[in-house]
Amino acid sequence: MMYKNRKSRSITAFLLLGACVFVFYILNICIGSVRIALPEVARAFGGQVSNETTARILWDIRLPRATAVLILGGALSLAGYLLQTFFHNPIAGPFVLGISSGAKMLVAFVMVFLMGKGIRVTSPAMIFAAFIGAMLSMGFVLLMSRRIHNMSMLVVSGVMIGYICSAVTELVVTFANDADIVNLHNWSRGSFSGMTWENVKVMTVVVFLVFLAIFLISKPLGAYQLGDAYARNVGVNLQLLRVCIVIFSSILSACIVAFAGPISFVGIAVPHLVKKLLITTEPIWMIPACFVGGSAFCLFCDLLAKTILAPTELSISTVTAIFGAPVVLCIIKGKKA
Repeated sequence: MMYKNRKSRSITAFLLLGACVFVFYILNICIGSVRIALPEVARAFGGQVSNETTARILWDIRLPRATAVLILGGALSLAGYLLQTFFHNPIAGPFVLGISSGAKMLVAFVMVFLMGKGIRVTSPAMIFAAFIGAMLSMGFVLLMSRRIHNMSMLVVSGVMIGYICSAVTELVVTFANDADIVNLHNWSRGSFSGMTWENVKVMTVVVFLVFLAIFLISKPLGAYQLGDAYARNVGVNLQLLRVCIVIFSSILSACIVAFAGPISFVGIAVPHLVKKLLITTEPIWMIPACFVGGSAFCLFCDLLAKTILAPTELSISTVTAIFGAPVVLCIIKGKKA
């Protein structure tokens, strides 16, 4: 009976999250500096273009951006869930642990020193550079975790690593051409603007493959959540599992930073909100739910970022912090209680 109730609750939660994704996706397509009516969007999808300008706005700007937000938002939430599981820490996440900052630092190097010389850098190359930066930061965090067993101090260490990487990034930006500084500044604050279908294709392949790999290790992840001793007793290779979690979370973080810059609080807040909604921590439910929840959350925040002070666009991190930070405070309060 309890299993049936839990299954019913989970299905209801997925339907709710899916509906939120659908509604916010459509609103992101329709709302912007130029309002496009829903019937006009439907006609464009049907190939009946009544206005060439409207069609270009939809196909070249709105749709790639909304699709990128959907994919990267889900990836960011999933990366946060993996890191929280790995460190057994409720406020672990790519942004807090400095992983996003490490990825940002290497991408800034690539953008300044290669693009500044007229060398074209492909999307996979940007992801690879961000992955190397994320792994460097993750390596420092892992080294600190071996020496520091207090999880709050580990988070502080991650924040310090993030500050160091951000300082190096700012130093690198001073060598950029004047024409590139504005783009670098906007990217470093977090933004989904300027997405292309080429970007969407690359991120779709990367995120889909990583998501599939994570879903395949959901059973070992569930055992790992119950403690190292239990996981060993049921035959889980803990060393291999930990390596997989580190690599998968770093790839997801790298993909996000390479295309949209560092985005705060999504990786911390969404997994907890999803957990409250599902009332379960089982990875087989949490993995897809975190992805869909992250997509809905980022679509909502990106919609506000575009419209709340239009025509000025806020950075996505500004909006995600407004909604995500209170969740983190509630988590900390709950742990102290």
